[in-house]
Amino acid sequence: MNRFEYIEARLEDGETFVSRESNIKLYDGEQKTKFEDGELVLTTHRLFWGRPGEIARAAVTLCLHLRYIVSISEEQASNYLFGRKTRLILHLRPAAIDKAPGPLDNSRASFIKLSGKHGVYSEFASALRETLEARIWQVDASSTNSNENCEEHAKPTAKELSSREARLRMRTGIGGIERAIEAKSKETDENIALAFQDLRVLMAMAKDMVGISQVISEKIRNERGEISQDETITFKSYLLSLGIADPVTREGYSSDTAYFSSLAQQLCEMLLDPLEDCGGMMSLADVYCRVNRARGLELLSPEDLLHACHLLQGPIKLRTFPSGAMVLQLESHDDEMMAVDTLALVESNTSLAVEDLAKLRNISLLLAKERLLAAERLGKLCRDESLEGLRFYPNFLINRPKEC
Repeated sequence: MNRFEYIEARLEDGETFVSRESNIKLYDGEQKTKFEDGELVLTTHRLFWGRPGEIARAAVTLCLHLRYIVSISEEQASNYLFGRKTRLILHLRPAAIDKAPGPLDNSRASFIKLSGKHGVYSEFASALRETLEARIWQVDASSTNSNENCEEHAKPTAKELSSREARLRMRTGIGGIERAIEAKSKETDENIALAFQDLRVLMAMAKDMVGISQVISEKIRNERGEISQDETITFKSYLLSLGIADPVTREGYSSDTAYFSSLAQQLCEMLLDPLEDCGGMMSLADVYCRVNRARGLELLSPEDLLHACHLLQGPIKLRTFPSGAMVLQLESHDDEMMAVDTLALVESNTSLAVEDLAKLRNISLLLAKERLLAAERLGKLCRDESLEGLRFYPNFLINRPKEC
């Protein structure tokens, strides 16, 4: 950053505008600086950076003479919101002794980076490379003499400079604007083509899903044999990948009451079938993961989910166990029937630990523990705590076996 100078944004004699870029921030080597979201203007001689509107008013802005730039390289950076973006790295010569004051007097870095919200577009990068190759600033003999210590290349001939300047000017004026628009349109067409490639992949996956659903429906209709586990898992994974077509968001409602009411209704609609499949009960952690997976980028906060669960009405309700664990369960869920089912599993295995029941019923450890504790509260089971852990046995003190 010590190569930059504070200079009024005015064109000198023989200097012309080349290209412009917006929302650019500067790095001093790898370090971020306070110069963010500014406008970058490239001329045949210099590179200006200023706050929005400063360059148009010819205000004092940051200025980097192109003679300092040795080479240009690029790096790819990832951004959560905007995807991958390109940064330009400008490798610089040491600052001249007679340089005007700038933002820094000394800097250990031998390069700067140009970045932004969407990165630096390829059109601007190409314009900068062509400008450096043309080296129009060497036409000025006085400028050449004052910067001999900075120049390492031989001075081009007048004919070479003339041809380079003519080629560079093709990027300026109305013709340059038209070519930039045409290049932008071409890039847009390529992006659309890439998007349709992704769409074709999605359509192919939808065809597989339809085929599997038809196989499952036919087996159910004809009642011939059982549905294989692989087909069921594949079918459910396709359904989950489709997500919610129109997720409820805060932006669509004027009040929190209406938002949470609509969110509760949508949760009830999307969780009814999954709750039936997992035995009528699901932990809030599983609900949170399943809902946010279906919502895609419109993620839901844990606080909003809990608030909406408190407003659930109809076939699903929020339940809090004595241990503090919170679950969603169907209104038709019966603890007595669940305890009988748990007792049958314990009797068939002599005893069960929490992890044993979780494996047998394919449920989380939290739900397995609550089922065993609920059966214990109803007098169906009794516990045995030892160094080996917690195990549950049939309660023969209340329910004596028939052979006794």
